[in-house]
Amino acid sequence: MTIKLFSHPNKTETEKINLSKMNKFISLPLSLFFLYSLNSCGGDKNVEQKEIYPVTQPIYIDSNTHIDYVAEINAIQNVEIRAKAQGYLEKVLVDEGQIVQKDQLLFQINNKEYAVELANKSAALKIAQAEAKSAELELENTKKLVDKNVVSKTEYEFAKNKLLVAKGKVEQAQAEETKAKQLLSYTDIRAPFNGVINRLPQKIGSLVTDGTLLTTISQNEEVFAYFDVSEKEYLDFMSRLTKESKNEREVELVLANGKVHKFKGIIETMDGEFDARTGNLSFRARFQNPDKLLKHGASGKVRIEKDLHHALVIPQKATFEIQDRIFVFVVDKSGKVAMRQVEIKSRIPHLFVVASGLRANERIIYEGIQSLSEGMIIEEKFIPLRKIINEISKN
Repeated sequence: MTIKLFSHPNKTETEKINLSKMNKFISLPLSLFFLYSLNSCGGDKNVEQKEIYPVTQPIYIDSNTHIDYVAEINAIQNVEIRAKAQGYLEKVLVDEGQIVQKDQLLFQINNKEYAVELANKSAALKIAQAEAKSAELELENTKKLVDKNVVSKTEYEFAKNKLLVAKGKVEQAQAEETKAKQLLSYTDIRAPFNGVINRLPQKIGSLVTDGTLLTTISQNEEVFAYFDVSEKEYLDFMSRLTKESKNEREVELVLANGKVHKFKGIIETMDGEFDARTGNLSFRARFQNPDKLLKHGASGKVRIEKDLHHALVIPQKATFEIQDRIFVFVVDKSGKVAMRQVEIKSRIPHLFVVASGLRANERIIYEGIQSLSEGMIIEEKFIPLRKIINEISKN
């Protein structure tokens, strides 16, 4: 746009020239202003920039996984060693953590009182035996006299009864002597089997009574691992179990530090009924423990391998969690993002096995889910899940 300025009729030529120059000077900035205005009006529209996100699709695979069950580890044998005699603890012949052999002497209680009692009972037995011998001789003599009609048969019956009483006293004395010997033997406490000594709560000089705990001993060359399974898991396990295959009963033990015990275990037995409170059934697996690494009362997890056939899987990286629920972002044909909850059946390294909530022909966001929100429109770049799995396996 040019603005023209007209001269007055009475102006001189010089003034006309100056006005002409002024017209040219004014026209240039106004032209630029007009062009800027046009450009401003034409660029007022906002162009939405779509971000590019990698997407993938679930696939079906055959694989295997494992299920871990919290387990309680018990020694094959674990018993309390308690005193059965009263007295002062005279000797402690073992230390905590010591490996002992069957019948090895562990403790001694002062036995003088029991030794005196045994001597009295032994003496009483000898007296009773002597009286029984005298009664036996008397019976023989009485029988001879009866045969000669010197004494009546009544005297013979008296002699016979006297012998029976004497023999009864002998038996009673023998029982009392045996009891005294048994009490005396209780002052020597021995190991009932090969095992490891645990805590020693009583020290030398302690007064112990019948029932006082002296220690516990564990035989843990083998251990039991007890764990609970649900009714469904029990039925799944039994459905694939055959009597001929021992491998199907094999399990692993994951220790508290996350490492796997180097010896595999065998599921041996299970409870006869489900727990009414929990609905679970208790299993027992046996593990070898030759280096005594596993201790009674330890914790761990029993790991059972499980085969997966035609399992629908997605990357764990494509999921996120809200209040203990698992979600993914699903993309429709128009590129619109929607949040979807999925049920997870189990997990494999870097993958989730989907139980429900997703179909194999649906596309999900694989990376960048932190910057997504419900309803966003995105540009997508498709990556086959098998390619993703191959890349993960290489790393």
